[in-house]
Amino acid sequence: MQTSRTIVSLAFAVTPLAAFAAEPAKSPVTVTKHPLEFIDTSFENASPVWYEFAPDGTVLVHLLYDHERSSPNRAAGHIHFQLHAKPGSRLTLEFRNLDNVWNDVSGSIARELKAVVVSEDGRAWKSVPLESLPENRVRLHVEMPGPRLYVARVEPYRLSDLDKFLAGIRTNRLVQVTAIGKTVQGRELEIVRVGNPQAPFRVFLRARAHAWEPGGNWVVEGLVHRLLKDDEEARKYLERYCVYILPMANKDAVALGRTRFNFQGKDLNRNWDKPADPQIVPENFALEKWLDGMVKAGRAPHLAMELHNDGRGLLHISRPPVPELSRHLERMATLEELLRQHTWFTEGSTKESFRNSGTLGEGWLERYGIDAVVHEFNCNWIAGLKDYPSAKHWQTYGEKLATVFHEYFGSVKL
Repeated sequence: MQTSRTIVSLAFAVTPLAAFAAEPAKSPVTVTKHPLEFIDTSFENASPVWYEFAPDGTVLVHLLYDHERSSPNRAAGHIHFQLHAKPGSRLTLEFRNLDNVWNDVSGSIARELKAVVVSEDGRAWKSVPLESLPENRVRLHVEMPGPRLYVARVEPYRLSDLDKFLAGIRTNRLVQVTAIGKTVQGRELEIVRVGNPQAPFRVFLRARAHAWEPGGNWVVEGLVHRLLKDDEEARKYLERYCVYILPMANKDAVALGRTRFNFQGKDLNRNWDKPADPQIVPENFALEKWLDGMVKAGRAPHLAMELHNDGRGLLHISRPPVPELSRHLERMATLEELLRQHTWFTEGSTKESFRNSGTLGEGWLERYGIDAVVHEFNCNWIAGLKDYPSAKHWQTYGEKLATVFHEYFGSVKL
């Protein structure tokens, strides 16, 4: 049997050795008696960074990039570390390596970085504004209240938080937790069902496809806790619909503080326009097989919502050339109106002709005929509340989604 060979040509720019000799290595800045002792990244969900000192004592924090497979795309935007410094000291931190590549287009997250959150114990957080600098940099000024201070881009949600959440609901008679597969590194993926599977309607939510974006996890917690209250309203909701949730899609990256891609370099919110590769993207393969089973059983979701964070907070409604697109758009307009009516959502949706090819929102609509959207939550500011984002605000949003879904299935024609 004859085999074929593919010859790959790699072209490199060759720099003469003399050129390197002409540029001596820079000497590190010597800093004595600096109040910062250490930036600790030894804990769960900490972001990998390296740091150095500027001559004026500013701590230059360099985020590390994730890289996408077979693509120029790269991402650095997860911030979560602990400062060890003298109590009462004032530190200035400057964040570097913010020049990302997204959808093959160069850009920077510096414009999206408006604030971070800080905490002494890693549980009670408060927002601190950032200062924008030229050349895609941002600066943070903090005063150490004690010897340790956590810094994060948004209020973190860790694997241990998910484990605690699942342990608290697993034995509830209205809940079923089902393993559907494993991540690249072997972490178990689960679907959480809340309610009666025989209910007339079904809604699906997925959170944390991108590891730096914890808002969706807090939203999911709020929704589930509201549905499990077992009061008259909750019983009314669950008579009409059942909820299925994949609460943390990108567990490997969450555990190790990465930003966007899985451990084989794939974006879990892309390539949904074709079957998933079980080796490269087992997280999506597991979800796809679960969905295929639901479809074959005649129990496909009637609505799917993919939950994310970014700097705008829009509802992304894709418009691929599918049959009855106008009816889909009518239903999504109803959903948007209900979000405005029952939650603090004010940011609006993407405009006419918007396409986001390969996302779960567009892919599930194209391949399965499921009404699906990508819902972003602004990581800097909640316009409807005139306040900074927090776990509490996102949980409240999830609680209100229970009403939104009830009204939605009571008003649209499917």
